[in-house]
Amino acid sequence: MIQAIVFLPLLAALIAGLGQRIIGTTASKILTTGALFTSCALSWPIFLSFVMGTGEAEVVTVLHWVSSGALQFNWELRVDTLTAVMLVVITTVSALVHLYSWGYMEEDPDQPRFFAYLSLFTFAMLMLVTANNLVQMFFGWEGVGLASYLLIGFWYKKPSANAAAIKAFVVNRVGDLGFMLGIFGTFLVFGTVSIPEILAAAPGMAGSTITFMGMRLDTMTILCLLLFIGAMGKSAQLGLHTWLPDAMEGPTPVSALIHAATMVTAGVFMVCRLSPMFETSEVALGVVTFVGAATCLFAATVGTTQWDIKRVIAYSTCSQLGYMFFAAGVGAYGAAMFHLFTHAFFKALLFLGAGSVIHAMHHEQDMRYYGGLRKHIPITFWAMMMGTLAITGVGIAGVAGFAGFHSKDGILEAAFAAGGGGVIAFWVGIFAALLTSFYSWRLVFLTFYGKPRWEQSEHIQHAVHDDHGHGHDDHAHAAQGDHHHDAHHSASGDGTAGYHPHESPVSMIIPLVLLSIGAVFAGYAFKYQFIYPEQGLAFWNGSMLAYDAELMHHSHQVDTWVKWTPFTVMAIGLFLAWNSYIRNTTLPARFVAQFKLLHQFLYNKWYFDELYNVLFVKPAFWIGRFFWKKGDEGTIDRFGPDGAAALVAGGTRLAVRLQSGYVYGYAFVMLLGLVGLASWAMVNFL
Repeated sequence: MIQAIVFLPLLAALIAGLGQRIIGTTASKILTTGALFTSCALSWPIFLSFVMGTGEAEVVTVLHWVSSGALQFNWELRVDTLTAVMLVVITTVSALVHLYSWGYMEEDPDQPRFFAYLSLFTFAMLMLVTANNLVQMFFGWEGVGLASYLLIGFWYKKPSANAAAIKAFVVNRVGDLGFMLGIFGTFLVFGTVSIPEILAAAPGMAGSTITFMGMRLDTMTILCLLLFIGAMGKSAQLGLHTWLPDAMEGPTPVSALIHAATMVTAGVFMVCRLSPMFETSEVALGVVTFVGAATCLFAATVGTTQWDIKRVIAYSTCSQLGYMFFAAGVGAYGAAMFHLFTHAFFKALLFLGAGSVIHAMHHEQDMRYYGGLRKHIPITFWAMMMGTLAITGVGIAGVAGFAGFHSKDGILEAAFAAGGGGVIAFWVGIFAALLTSFYSWRLVFLTFYGKPRWEQSEHIQHAVHDDHGHGHDDHAHAAQGDHHHDAHHSASGDGTAGYHPHESPVSMIIPLVLLSIGAVFAGYAFKYQFIYPEQGLAFWNGSMLAYDAELMHHSHQVDTWVKWTPFTVMAIGLFLAWNSYIRNTTLPARFVAQFKLLHQFLYNKWYFDELYNVLFVKPAFWIGRFFWKKGDEGTIDRFGPDGAAALVAGGTRLAVRLQSGYVYGYAFVMLLGLVGLASWAMVNFL
């Protein structure tokens, strides 16, 4: 069964990608979507078997892979609780994104290529989470990086999409260098790349030292920090986060699949998979906690100032990943995986809901040109409401709540119960929860409430006046010269008076409805298995996860004010957003005028891109240009191929002058030859 789950998407990707001209667009879509729904249908029984306590961990050998001296390992598929959680997340979201893309990408001429890329990505992600050794995990790790690059730059005729794809690829290579060094070091220390063998031996290496960069340092700290650098790149943590917002240049279904629910959680999965290693180093866990909390705060502050609907949700993703990491840093790995699980539903829902809004607004992504849409696209509105209620953590302690309420509150309570740095992470998470509530409800109010502001949008005006409206940044058709959806016209044809936002087709609505169910019920349905001590011990048994039942027990015993604080700040954030964007709409402009420097700092993303441009990009270009002009052209080419070519050219010109075509010229040359021969003979023989 696990072989079918993993390899069906690969088979579908190969057939759709390589045979699209033979089987056609519709067959390619049916094949890839059908393969993903089959994998999804096979994954849920595995997950539910672990939920009910009947599942058992197993390892399935695919083939013998590498045998080189001490380095020997097979290609194996590991199935345990941790894998089962990731299987349902990946296959469920991917299957729904495939279905959603039927409507969203309907007019795109390259649909088979798009669906093939989606399926290829899913295969690589499944390879990553089923890995039983670090090399196989790295294979999947790089596979999702490649697929992400292809999907972000899918509309390759758009310069901004190409730039975003390259940025994602380069930034992730920085993180991947750390991941590779971590794998190399782990093999050096443990003599194996087998994950079970490494985790079994890890406690015995606690306190040992290793020479690194000329210094004797704690072995496990160095290994864990190097591995965590890889997680920082893939999961867009502070410092290596700059690629994620730019990745919104890809189609919206890509944002939902890769940058909300699956690939960006690979770093969290890796830390949890290797949790027994991290448990041997307090320093490494402290770094994970700090980076996670800092990312949580940073992304939440930036999200409050953005106008692009997809970028707001992208920074929200970055912030939620910070929650997952500081949960892992304080030892609450079960809570980290629980938030990963619920986040997949409500964040994919928010991204696909945003895509439905963009679809309705002729690919306008600026929320300043929305307003009043709840009456025009009611299904999308209620889906976005479910997602917003989930991400903001609406619920009543001890009673009921949406998915994010159970998982995010579980993280905050565990962080507080952990003490020390966990308490600091708790307060950072509380403030981030306040900001999350504010910018999430800000998005809802700007988009669905108030008066329509469509007449201010050049894209909508263009769509109304042109029977063939070109897409906005989110669609390639403007760059490729294709058309997408006829605009609606009034009899008078004046301005935007005749434009009416339209609900998305059924292929886009079905995923929204199904994900809404997950956003509402996923937290309550599975909270006991993930974060309650007794059930959690049974649920995570055999997964190698360092589940701390004592910490989770204490997390449920925290003071009442700790449990109610997240709800309180959520309500405050909701009130602030309502007061600013419904009741007193002049307040945001007055706030920006009063705190102009703060707003500019946050709106420009703490100037990370500008800082990196000065520190890394410009020096790299200068060094590259220096070696190009002075080294390559000035030295190698000058004295190498160019010099040899000049010498040959000079000799050729001399020879051409001698080949004049006159008899006396040839006679003169022959005479010179005879004189030279006679002179040589006289010198050597007389």
